[in-house]
Amino acid sequence: MVAVSRSHTARGGSLPPAAPGRPAGPRGLTIAGIALRTPYWVFSGSVGLIFLAPLLWTAVASVGPRAGTNQVDGWGFGNYETLANYQAGIWRYLANTAFVALLAVVLTLLISLLGGYAFARFRFPGKNILFLVTLAILMVPYATLLIPLYVLLNQVGLENSLVGVALVLTMFQLPFSTFLMRISFEAVPREMDEAAMVDGCSTFSALWRVLLPAVKPGLITVGLFAFLTAWNDFMAPLILINDSERMTLPLAVSNLRGQVQGVVDYGATEAGVVVLALPCIVLFLLLQRHYVRGFMSGAMKG
Repeated sequence: MVAVSRSHTARGGSLPPAAPGRPAGPRGLTIAGIALRTPYWVFSGSVGLIFLAPLLWTAVASVGPRAGTNQVDGWGFGNYETLANYQAGIWRYLANTAFVALLAVVLTLLISLLGGYAFARFRFPGKNILFLVTLAILMVPYATLLIPLYVLLNQVGLENSLVGVALVLTMFQLPFSTFLMRISFEAVPREMDEAAMVDGCSTFSALWRVLLPAVKPGLITVGLFAFLTAWNDFMAPLILINDSERMTLPLAVSNLRGQVQGVVDYGATEAGVVVLALPCIVLFLLLQRHYVRGFMSGAMKG
């Protein structure tokens, strides 16, 4: 029918008008359908504006004139200059933050991939108990473990270390990440890896060649969560880092906030928030499709 319609149009004819009651419009919605969905669109748009308003206000205020900041007269980037020249410099703090975030992402992906694969595909004594113990870490308040972890890192020589911060952030990401990877693997039919093993693949070969592409949305979701957490974390660097040269950007922005006699430099603080938010926004927009699919695979399995 589509071919007939196209050929008819190519000969100079026009398509017949839509029959009454048939879907119309770019998304196939009738007037009644549009009327029914309009409250949903209005509500969703209003909620979106509520969440976007603080970010938009921060972005505008970071370049706007404000008394007591480096941007007093007119619009400009004086607040960003203050941020860029603070102590070791913004590039050093960005490099520290990127190192911690990327290392946490790599470790989280590697461990949760193998852990989720083991919990989903293998049978061994105490599997469910071990999985529950892993999830139980989520019930422990984050801040209560930082002091014991600081003592532990001090004993192994990782005190005041960005590697130590990345390891701590990885530990707190593993319960959720392992859970998500397990349900991602369970959503994949077992026949896929069984057929691969019949064809001569080993356990790890089947994981790498067959299952890994199938759980790609789950991996992207885990990696995105790990990056957002590590990039924006403030508490772990505050407790574990005491060298200004090794501070992450959230910690540097917090210290910049009240550097002169307790007076808050709101302009530089807002500039720091914008710099922190931009990579997260860009990364989320690029990976949004895979992020939604990663959650949907677990929802369909449940």
